[in-house]
Amino acid sequence: MKISVMFLCLLQLTSCTGDRDPKAKGGRGKGSMWWGIAKADEPNNLSPHPGITRFGPSALETLRKKQQKLVRENPGVLNAIAKGAMQAISECQHQFRNRRWNCSTKNFLRGKNLFGKIVDKGCRETAFIYAITSAAVTHAVARACSEGTIETCNCDFNHHRRKARFTTTNSGVPSMNDWEWGGCSDNIEFGFKFGREFVDAGERGRSLREKMNLHNNDAGRLHVQSQMRQECKCHGMSGSCTVKTCWMRLPPFRAIGDQLKDRFDGASRVMASNSAITRTGNEARSKRPKKESPNALQNSIHSPRMNHAKKFKYGFQFKPFNSEHKPPGSEDLVYLETSPGFCEKNPKLGILGTHGRQCNDTSLGVDGCDLMCCGRGYRTQEVPVAERCNCTFKWCCEVKCDVCRSTKIVHTCL
Repeated sequence: MKISVMFLCLLQLTSCTGDRDPKAKGGRGKGSMWWGIAKADEPNNLSPHPGITRFGPSALETLRKKQQKLVRENPGVLNAIAKGAMQAISECQHQFRNRRWNCSTKNFLRGKNLFGKIVDKGCRETAFIYAITSAAVTHAVARACSEGTIETCNCDFNHHRRKARFTTTNSGVPSMNDWEWGGCSDNIEFGFKFGREFVDAGERGRSLREKMNLHNNDAGRLHVQSQMRQECKCHGMSGSCTVKTCWMRLPPFRAIGDQLKDRFDGASRVMASNSAITRTGNEARSKRPKKESPNALQNSIHSPRMNHAKKFKYGFQFKPFNSEHKPPGSEDLVYLETSPGFCEKNPKLGILGTHGRQCNDTSLGVDGCDLMCCGRGYRTQEVPVAERCNCTFKWCCEVKCDVCRSTKIVHTCL
């Protein structure tokens, strides 16, 4: 009896490695537990000793040892990571608010994964989750550096070494288009490198599913990097723009979310490419660069230069599932299997179904009642609504509003 139980446990452990079956539950790798840090601001997760850290043990236990080491070596970065995780959840739920799958989350203390069991499947929804969370950490850390809240990084002043643009008119007067580098640029280099080391921790790239995770993580970071834009401020007498001071800044995270949502709609289903994978027994190994020493890691994070082609490309390739499609690019999202049905509740995958979801009866899109309700039909109700209206400012320091009542027609799926 004991031997049978031990054999069953061993069999379960073997099936969770993800090496033999990329669709197996354990195949998603071990790099996604940190998402739970998004719930760190909840009262039951706050530390009783704010002088040490604002996060309690229940929040910090979601981090792997390597991630904890990076947090210790970069004081202040944990707040940025938590902010990025919350930003990723908010953006994911905004982008999918009108879809059958609406990026629902749960309390990470009650389960092992913040996004639920959907991430056990290598589908396009999972691809988006990995990309948006990776992008959010890169964005938040790069912005936090320029705000001075991380001790080991600051503004990116590398642009100051570059030549600015100065021209003169025919009369020798400086042109209105003159500008010079200055100000405080968001540190995308530190954000990119730190995000790679932190987010990718635990994803060894030995299974096809882990390769999918690593690719989508990197795609998210590349989208943040590509969105860096130049901002300028005018200087001159009486508001004239004789000379402009310019710096590089990241856009609001909504711009990143919009881009990744477009990539989700055009995501590529892939399979392994024999040219990029060598097999030893049952284990697939990628051509990922060798693990760096801690000192090399710190030098890499703080290095003023960054060669993405060499340092941040893992080396493995994907083959399109459909031979008529082109191979995915570095910024494309990739997935391994088709998405499950989101119409009906599926506790096994943590799918809530669309029963009771609101829909738009005049829309022919994904938010329309026909698609959202999966052909089951919908219920129309008049719901009373109370809103503040006719607000006026009373001196001093008080705003008074009336309460306006009306009815609203709401459509919900059966």
